[in-house]
Amino acid sequence: MQAHSDEEEAGQEPRLRDTPEDISLEAAANTIAFHPSQDIIAAGDVDGDVYAYSFSCLEGGNKELWSSGHHLKSCREVSFSPDGQKLFTVSKDKCIHILNVEDGRLVTRFSKAHSSALNSLLVIDEHLFATGDDSGELRVWDLRKGTSIMEMKQHEEYISGMALDANKKLLLTSSGDGTMGVFNIRRRRFELLSEPQNGDLTAISLVKRGRKVACGSSEGTIYLFNWNGFGAASDRFALKAESIDTLVPVTDSIVCTGSTDGVIRAVNILPNRVIGSVGQHTGEPIEQLAKCPTSPFLASCGHDQKVKFWDISSLNSVVVDDYRKKKKSGQLKSLSRKAIGSGEDFFAGLREAAEPEEKEDDQSSDTDSD
Repeated sequence: MQAHSDEEEAGQEPRLRDTPEDISLEAAANTIAFHPSQDIIAAGDVDGDVYAYSFSCLEGGNKELWSSGHHLKSCREVSFSPDGQKLFTVSKDKCIHILNVEDGRLVTRFSKAHSSALNSLLVIDEHLFATGDDSGELRVWDLRKGTSIMEMKQHEEYISGMALDANKKLLLTSSGDGTMGVFNIRRRRFELLSEPQNGDLTAISLVKRGRKVACGSSEGTIYLFNWNGFGAASDRFALKAESIDTLVPVTDSIVCTGSTDGVIRAVNILPNRVIGSVGQHTGEPIEQLAKCPTSPFLASCGHDQKVKFWDISSLNSVVVDDYRKKKKSGQLKSLSRKAIGSGEDFFAGLREAAEPEEKEDDQSSDTDSD
């Protein structure tokens, strides 16, 4: 029998929190994704298990809906279909699984989908999705045909992330070989690779209403590319972070980054400025961030085997002007109530940001050890 809390016995409502409580998993999660229209989050872990949870700001309101152990090795990416009825998962075991969101049942399986371990996934529309593997091969799949309709290997190293333009014509890839790839999925052809940047490109996202592309790197630098100027980076911005392992746009100009140092930074793009810290997995690397489409929450998963939720509503009103004031203190400003911000804490030594022209020490970090 389930134990009732003191509040319930006293006839009181459960306490309402600013954000949902942490979700504790049995293994570290590599990947998380929010449902497009319901308060559901999915997670895939290093053991190959996939979970779906409903979340709520009520105390004790998170509930595990189902778990699936179909993958034999680490699950590296999960993503919902546009209608929210299916969950796509890819794994180090080279398989693609499509699960029914309602009950976690396996609906479709592509075994040996690639010749190398799968690393990234992008759902394009209700019929098409793309996958990238550890050897740099990209494949686009058509569910109507039950097979891949485009196979290209232009990268020398793993494909870490993918992004799509609003017209769903150009698919962009970031790779461990330091290049960004551009593929025309309508015409099924390769367009170009960018010049290689320093370190692995670890994440990719469109910003500034699709006019700019931002790539994170293992060196802790954000590289910016102009739309239609994909050959060479137009700007670079070095964060005082060990690496940028995940990067998610939260407004037209602001992205949140997750790093090996466990800090989630909010970063304004053009003018390039670190705004502050949204939160942290204290001393544990962050694997992935996801922005909730239905609430002002950012979720993060890290090596501490937790999925955490952060309130990012304050970022909608942030305005960054070109004038750079001299910082009196070197610590990151706290942007949410759960972000550590007192002077004596673990992050007090973190410096806010490097000037774009400052040279950072090379600190290459392999983000894909699972």
